[in-house]
Amino acid sequence: MEIVQLPVLHDNYIYLIHDPDSGETAAVDPALAQPVLDTLNDKGWRLKFILNTHHHWDHVGGNLDIKAKTGCRIIASDFDKNRIPGIDSAVAEGDSIALGRHQARILFTPGHTSGHIVYHFAEDGLLFCGDTLFVMGCGRLFEGSASQLWQSLQKLKSLPGATRIYCTHEYTQTNGRFALSLEPDNPQLQEKMQRVNQLRAMQQPTVPSTIAEELATNPFFREDSLTLQKTLKMTGRQAVEVFAEIRKLKDEF
Repeated sequence: MEIVQLPVLHDNYIYLIHDPDSGETAAVDPALAQPVLDTLNDKGWRLKFILNTHHHWDHVGGNLDIKAKTGCRIIASDFDKNRIPGIDSAVAEGDSIALGRHQARILFTPGHTSGHIVYHFAEDGLLFCGDTLFVMGCGRLFEGSASQLWQSLQKLKSLPGATRIYCTHEYTQTNGRFALSLEPDNPQLQEKMQRVNQLRAMQQPTVPSTIAEELATNPFFREDSLTLQKTLKMTGRQAVEVFAEIRKLKDEF
């Protein structure tokens, strides 16, 4: 599949996923309509779906205008039936959608919001994770608990390491600086931040990452790291407690 990454607003990404065999296209979390419509027009693509991960305005703001102009169907969480404009299909954990011959399975990942979902194209090794997981970070707890978000991230940690993660914000530099404050001697983290800083200096995106990279560098995937636990003075504490402390510290960073 072909993926087009559209930077919008201050630090958002919209994604267009295109299956050249069927000609079908999906837009993930369209904050704005016009960049999506312009890209579809430029490429001659037909939009089948909007895939929303959660209800925040900077992920659904373009829904109705895009739907009106393309006739696409809007897919979103059944928890957000009354909060996302224009929903046609409300989905839940374990449901799947088809884009041509490509199947995306829905994973329910509450924490950032109460209804957050992600889209996992297992055979293609792609994860569109909204604001649940960022490169070297995770979403704030706006509507859920640390325990909920930790459990949601366990689902994503278990995905194959080569899975490419497409999150919807360019938060990587700040996330990386926070990660280094907890694990300053992590060589993989140091190397990753060198690449990140080079990319941002050229105004290039740092997304996608992979699950394997996140396991090595993302503090929210590393609550069981002895080095990190020592930094926090939480050696031997339960993983969810360590995670909650990391989330609290990131909020204050």
